[in-house]
Amino acid sequence: MPLEPGHLRLLAMISRHSSTAAAAGELGVSPAEAAQELARAERDCGVPLLRRGPRGDSLTAAGHLLARHGADIDRLTAQATAGLAELLGRVSLRLRLGACETTALHLLPPALGALRRRQPDADLYVADLRLDQGLDRALAQVEDGELDLAVFAVWDDAPKVSAQITLYPLVTDPLVVVLPEGHPLAADGQPLALEALAGEPWIALPAGTVDREQLDRAAGAAGFVPDVRFQAASYAAAQAFAGADAGVTLAPRLALTGAAGTVHRDLTAPAPHRTLYAATLTDTRLAPLATTVLTFLDKAVTALTGRS
Repeated sequence: MPLEPGHLRLLAMISRHSSTAAAAGELGVSPAEAAQELARAERDCGVPLLRRGPRGDSLTAAGHLLARHGADIDRLTAQATAGLAELLGRVSLRLRLGACETTALHLLPPALGALRRRQPDADLYVADLRLDQGLDRALAQVEDGELDLAVFAVWDDAPKVSAQITLYPLVTDPLVVVLPEGHPLAADGQPLALEALAGEPWIALPAGTVDREQLDRAAGAAGFVPDVRFQAASYAAAQAFAGADAGVTLAPRLALTGAAGTVHRDLTAPAPHRTLYAATLTDTRLAPLATTVLTFLDKAVTALTGRS
């Protein structure tokens, strides 16, 4: 029969203490239990492993050979224990976070600033989530352990995730209209009906992106096709173009940059919106800072939106 690691460790302890009773004490078993295990080991091996005498217990040649392997098991176990403790110490201070650009603009800085104040020695890594490559890729990075936390925006229903991932809805983020400050509709602070901008030149994100789809969808619901004159790579660039009087644009409220020369107006209800989510592994024991940052993200949302 295959040798049992527990029997090898018992022989290593007997070799160390020259006593079965002392070996049993170190292993946390009774002397009778140790004697029973030793008898089983001898039956499995088919040779005697221990000599008992008035001066104590001594191992046979076969017992000494197996005891050396038992000592190796103890040494490797101690190394593994120390290595695991070191790893968990590092992991407890590590956070690998992915976020799309517009969530990083306003939400992440206060949350990560709070984390730095709470945990100055935290090992932070922040990556840009390329949602043009698909949300599934970002969620796979969380499930595979490449990211501890992902923060992203979804325009439609919440994404489907496996049981290994938990989604946390953070905030509903409505679209607003960004206009040049000299625009005739800029002065009135009341919510603006999107159809009032049907004849305007538009600044939009590239065709084929989910963000551009929202403009097309919202404009279609308002009864017009937007006359896109300028295509911008990001919401920040689109707002800068609006400030240069190039046209009007839509942007999520949490993506507003306050670009020079612009004002923004809310849209009349029901305004198109996106929902910001955070995703972590359901079991965050190997990434405890993810839970901490979720709390800080929620506080950042409250500060930015005035949510009670």
